[in-house]
Amino acid sequence: MTLRVLVVEDDREIRSLLQSSLSVEGFAVQTAVSLSEARALLQHDLPDLVVLDLGLPDGDGVDLVHELRRQHKVPVIVVSARHQEAQKIELLDAGADDYLTKPFGIAELLARMRVALRHRGTSLAAAITTHSLDDLHVDLTTHRVMRDGEALHLTPTEFNLLARLVRSAGRVVTHRQLLTDVWGAEFSEHTHYLRLYMAQLRAKIERNPSEPRHLLTETGVGYRLADS
Repeated sequence: MTLRVLVVEDDREIRSLLQSSLSVEGFAVQTAVSLSEARALLQHDLPDLVVLDLGLPDGDGVDLVHELRRQHKVPVIVVSARHQEAQKIELLDAGADDYLTKPFGIAELLARMRVALRHRGTSLAAAITTHSLDDLHVDLTTHRVMRDGEALHLTPTEFNLLARLVRSAGRVVTHRQLLTDVWGAEFSEHTHYLRLYMAQLRAKIERNPSEPRHLLTETGVGYRLADS
C-alpha cells in the first residue's frame, strides 16, 4: 500500500526537497503552498500524514492543526524555523504529533514519520533505496544508476519507473500499480505508456534488451526487478 503525504510548505526549495525525498521513499506526495490550498486538498482527499510548515503566506499553520484535530486523526508533523519552547508546546497541545526545527535531516524526518504512523496503527519499514545485481547498481537517494561503473542517464519518468521496481525488488508489480504510482491514477489503463518506457529503460540498462536480465516481464500481470 502506498501511503499518501501532504507537504504544506511555501519555500520552493524545501518543498521540492521534501517532495523528491519522500517520493524516493515510496510515498505518494501532494504539496500545498498555502493554508487555502491545503484546505482544498484535504477536503478532496485525506492523506495518511501531513508535514506542515507554520509561516504560510495566508496564515499560521497552527490554525490547520486545530482544524484537523476537530475532525480527523491524521498524523501531523510540524516543521518550522521557530525554536521557542513555548511555541513547540502550543503546537503539541493543539494536536501535532511531532515538531521538527529547521534545518533538519531527511533521515530524522522519516524516523519521526514512522513513529507517528506507528502510533496510529500503521507499521512502516524503512524503504529500500539501493539495489545491486551483477553489473547494475541503483541508488535512489543520490539518483544514480550505474552499469559496469559507468553512470547511465535516465529521464525523470524512466528513473521513477525503475525506482518503483527497486522498492519491490524480487516481487511482481502489476501494470495497474506501476501506472498509478508513476503516472497517476488517471493513467491506470494506459498500458502503452508502460510498454514504451519499459522498452526505453531496458535499452539503457540491459546488455541484451531482447533477453533481459534485470527487468523481467510477468506475462499478463506486470514486471519484476530481478534480485538474484
